[in-house]
This record gives sequence, structure tokens and C-alpha cells, in this order.
Amino acid sequence: MPESSSVTSGTGVVPDDSEAGSGAPAAQPGDAALAGDAALAGDAALAGDGASGSAGAAGPVAVDRETLRLALVVGGLVLAVLLGFGLGRMNAPADPARPAGTTAGGVATGGADGGAHAHSPGTGAHTHDGATVTQGGGDGATGLSITSAGYTLVPSTELVAGRAGELRFQIRDDQRRAVTRFAVVHDKPMHVIMVRRDLGGYRHLHPTMAADGTWSVPITAPEAGPWRMYADFTAVADDGRQVAVVLGADLTASGAYRPRPLPAAATSAIVDGFTVGYAGRPEVGKSVPLRFRVTGADGTAAALEPYLGAYGHLVALREGDLGYLHVHPEPVRDGDDVTFWLTAPGPGSYRMFLDFQVGGVVRTAEFTLTVA
Repeated sequence: MPESSSVTSGTGVVPDDSEAGSGAPAAQPGDAALAGDAALAGDAALAGDGASGSAGAAGPVAVDRETLRLALVVGGLVLAVLLGFGLGRMNAPADPARPAGTTAGGVATGGADGGAHAHSPGTGAHTHDGATVTQGGGDGATGLSITSAGYTLVPSTELVAGRAGELRFQIRDDQRRAVTRFAVVHDKPMHVIMVRRDLGGYRHLHPTMAADGTWSVPITAPEAGPWRMYADFTAVADDGRQVAVVLGADLTASGAYRPRPLPAAATSAIVDGFTVGYAGRPEVGKSVPLRFRVTGADGTAAALEPYLGAYGHLVALREGDLGYLHVHPEPVRDGDDVTFWLTAPGPGSYRMFLDFQVGGVVRTAEFTLTVA
């Protein structure tokens, strides 16, 4: 998706030295251990003298020194406990079960950068300047979940094969409120892709939104079976952040389902008399350019017209889990070619759908792609 978009709606304890006599110097906290050792040695000698000599002369001195010794020892112990408690509080290990920058209740406290910004659940890397958020995970494929980045897709649709119907759904936030503010990306605030589980019956739709946040668009499922819908949008959060999300949900068109295998891999396709081919070999984990060219029946380059803000729109889906791949177009054409950058998340088969417009009519060329 293009980066630009627009918004629609311890303290030390000093022992008391009064019992040591008014002439004695005040004991300092840092001297507690030394003072205690000296008192023990001196008192032993004085006590011996008092027992063998004159008790009247030695008694008061022994009592005063014993009191001083006891006060210093107790004060030292109290100081050690307080200092240890303070250091423990300062160096307490982080709770491994709690995200950095949150309280025990999960409330954001600002994180390492000191900010006080709270992120929506599940959001990936982003900026705080209103730019589009890049969201995704796993191996790069999206659309595998009905809920992501704090948003949930809530469809309310019943499909009947061959019968005209309406696709209806809401996007709700993590408080189950219908979201009504979206950014316009690729000329539309909402892109919906519909495809059958066997990667047939592709549809690219642009629904309209009612005031209550309900999106709707007419649709006819051409064949019965399980279908997958993708809602590709950029929501605008209450604080102005833009969150790009692709959500997916399964739908079923009633009737007998007869899945078909994927067509063989090919680099060209014919649609309504136009030949569409591409050059480039996708690689796992590497962004590779695919250059598409559309030619008419006479072999000359077709007069492509801008569609959804570019000269084409490409969607790639992975066989099996139907992972949705973001494929980014170059803003300008390379001569007669239209270039897209694709990153294959892993080996396997993919189905690519290229929408292009000529003479005011949008057509879709389909390709099977095998990545080794």
C-alpha cells in the first residue's frame, strides 16, 4: 500500500547516643561495625577488672560502655536491613510475564522511551505522526485471522449460489464498537476480496458504509462451496493513528461443492482478447519485481488506464491456508510495463490476480505461480 493516505470520517538510621554519656562523640552509621568490634574488646577487659577489683569504681563505667555497645550493634543491624531493602527495590527483576512499560494490571506506563503513549492491542511497528501503520506477522501472509491489531471483522451474510445477494459486515474495535473512520488507500476506504476455497471465482469489491459502520455491496456467488472474504483497510484510531489491517472470514454458498485443482503454472494469460504476461521469478523471503505487460490482439501495448491509483492492482493468495499477500506497485510505469514487488513467504503454489483497466472496463488476468 502507498504510504500516503487521507482520512474519511534507604534512609540511614543514626542510633541515639544519649545513654553513652554527654561527653561521648555521636556514633555515625558508617562506623557501626567498627564501633561494635571495639566495644566488645574493651568491655571484656573492663568487666574483668570490675570483678577482681573495686566494684564501686568500675561498675558505672562498665554499664555505660555496655549500653553504648548494644546501641551501636542494634543501630548497625537496623541500618543494614534498611539499606538492603532499598537496594532490593531498586534492582528488583522484571516480571517475565508482564510486557515492558506496563503495570501489573497491563496499563501502559510509557515504556523505555519515557512516553505515555498506549498502543492498541496487537499493533506492529508504527510511527506516532499519523503515518500508516505497518501491521502483519508470521511469515508475511495476512488475512488469516478474523481479528488482528485490535480490530474484528463481523460478517452478516448468507450466500446462495447463483442468487443475487448482498455482502454485509462491520469492522469493530477492541471495545466492540463499530469503526466508522477509515483512510482512503488506493482510491478507496475499503477493499474486499472474495475467492472460493479452491482459489476460483475471484471478486474485487468496493462496498459503501452506512452511518452505523455497516458496509454493504451486492454480490452473486457463481458457484456453491466455501468462500473466503478479505477486508483490506486502514482504520483511523481515536488518537489519529492509522492502522493498516487485512482481516479474513469464511463464508459458505449453499449447494454442492465440487473443488477444482489449480491450473498449471504459467506466465501469460488471455482475457477478453488481451494477452497479459509477466517476467520475474519470485523468491522466498526476498522482494522481487514482477513486470506485467498487456497487449492487444494486434500485439501492441494496450492503452492502460489508471485503476485504484495505479495502472493495475495485484493480489496474490497462497494455496492451502489462503494467506493474502500485499503486493506493492511502482508509482510509475516502466515503459509499457507495470511493475509490482512480491515477496513469497514460503515455497508452494500461489494464485495471482491482476486487475487492469482499458477503455473504462476493468478485467482480471489470473496466474498460477509456483515458488520452489
